[in-house]
Amino acid sequence: MASVPAVLRSEWTKIRTVASTVWTLASALVVTVAVGAGLSALTRSLFDDLPEAERLTFDPTVVSFSGMMLGQLAMVVFGVLVVGTEYSSGMIRTSLAAVPQRAAFLFCKIAVAGLLALAVGLVTSFLSFFVGQALLGEHSTTITEDNVARAVVGGGLYMGLIAVFSMGVAAMLRSPLLSLGILVPFFFLVSQILAAVPKAREVARYFPDQAGSKIMQVVPDAMGQDPAPYGPWGGLGIMLLWVVAALVGGYVVLKRRDA
Repeated sequence: MASVPAVLRSEWTKIRTVASTVWTLASALVVTVAVGAGLSALTRSLFDDLPEAERLTFDPTVVSFSGMMLGQLAMVVFGVLVVGTEYSSGMIRTSLAAVPQRAAFLFCKIAVAGLLALAVGLVTSFLSFFVGQALLGEHSTTITEDNVARAVVGGGLYMGLIAVFSMGVAAMLRSPLLSLGILVPFFFLVSQILAAVPKAREVARYFPDQAGSKIMQVVPDAMGQDPAPYGPWGGLGIMLLWVVAALVGGYVVLKRRDA
């Protein structure tokens, strides 16, 4: 019977020695910071042209996180690869032979990968904030302002939870292609389109990305957004429920189905 520390070390070795997972996390950081920086600079130059409602509810913290949309794509890919690659390569049989306790195998994998995603997410969030604020100039804020530190830390939590949610979905679907084929359109098409449709918006605001992203707002209903029936921590709590549901579903599938 494999011990938990040994399983954790094994999963850490798997992640750090696979080039695709390392490059995916690096891409999440670089893309998020770069896009956020570019849009922060653009917003500064065009600030006077913004509609009055957006100027009155301007949230410089949210603007510096403009790259999160693309950065979360890399986190989705990372989460799917961590779990799904074992199925596509057939290594899942070897892994389960070495660690027959399926709960230990799955949750040690998710613990190691999730903590790594959280660490990268926090570094990305802080870098995005400070670079973005430097480029916003006179329209910037500081991390000591009310609720700004919460939003910056929340950005890191959001990226980490996106990765863990993707791991749970990949564990349920047992295929990286199928997982990406569902998650990428869901986050980047379905969720965004429904959030823009008046009637469907009432449902879409409870999707994990829509709810979780509220933690990054400092100004309520920032820049003309519709008010939500929950606050920043309530939104993150809704996202956490989605993550727990995905992990439970992944464990049930792993426990009941053959490798």
